[in-house]
Amino acid sequence: MTVRRAGKAWWWVGGGLGACLGLVALLVVGTYSAAAGIAGVKGGAVALAKGSVPALYQGLVQRWGNLCPAINPALLAAQLYQESGWNPRAVSPADARGIAQFIPGTWAGHGIDGDGDGDRDIWDPQDAIPSAASYDCELAGYVKDVPGDRANNMLAAYNAGAYRVIRHGGVPPISETQNYVRIIRSLEKSFARPVGRVAPSQQAAAAITYAQEKLGTPYLWGGTGTAAENGRFDCSGLTQAAYGSVGVQLPRVANDQYNAGPHPSRDELLPGDLVFFSDDLTNSRAIRHVGIYVGGGYMIDAPRTGAVIRFDRIDTPDYFGATRVTQEGASALPTHLPQA
Repeated sequence: MTVRRAGKAWWWVGGGLGACLGLVALLVVGTYSAAAGIAGVKGGAVALAKGSVPALYQGLVQRWGNLCPAINPALLAAQLYQESGWNPRAVSPADARGIAQFIPGTWAGHGIDGDGDGDRDIWDPQDAIPSAASYDCELAGYVKDVPGDRANNMLAAYNAGAYRVIRHGGVPPISETQNYVRIIRSLEKSFARPVGRVAPSQQAAAAITYAQEKLGTPYLWGGTGTAAENGRFDCSGLTQAAYGSVGVQLPRVANDQYNAGPHPSRDELLPGDLVFFSDDLTNSRAIRHVGIYVGGGYMIDAPRTGAVIRFDRIDTPDYFGATRVTQEGASALPTHLPQA
């Protein structure tokens, strides 16, 4: 693929970036060939990706996510994120409460005293997260003899009831239930720490091309590139539009975009990966900036008010991590979460 207008931003960013700019086209075109030696994720013990779970809850999720063979820490994290976005005061229109979104009636029968303080508090993550894991394992026990993937059957039982899973011999033909299972299993990949190199993004080169064509455009806080905004963007508006141009619909804000795929390490970055920055390197919910990696230690980003879309270095003290965007990962992200 030819990257158009590759020299457009040279005079904006200074001579120090000349080598980087000269390599952009090569790096983008080479994305797929460089990936030829990259294997898929291998099996192994499941650990949580860096910062994917807020530090306050990471130990709980890691511990209780190993309660039974049907769950793992990444799957439990995906459930909690899907249910509440880590908001311990969340309330749904159906009166599901807390970080694990238990209905009071279900909590009465299945909530446990996870922290051993003598009470079972639906609002306390120290009780609610262990209760979510315990309830998952209880449901897995009900459907243990059903053919198929045990985690899929457990999730289906959580959504539709164990009796339906047993009756249908697996995930029942209910669209809501099938979507619930698909979403959680897709999000699971974002919360798991990769144990091998992750596959390259098929849309990376085109997303970079889109972003590069916006070089020099003035930053606009809240901007998504509309005509009314004179085609201006903020950081996550730019990344959303870049991947939207190739049919991948990312969430609007950077901290949700972090969950749109698996997380390569710094030395495994490929052009097209989203790179994230935060003042709290233990919590993806605190991410405040995102750009598109182009290779050579540089990204294209919309940095701040008064600046233009430009090339910037990624190796700064606030570098949080990266996401390799996938269609599956992006489509699994919740469009709305319960409110406090």
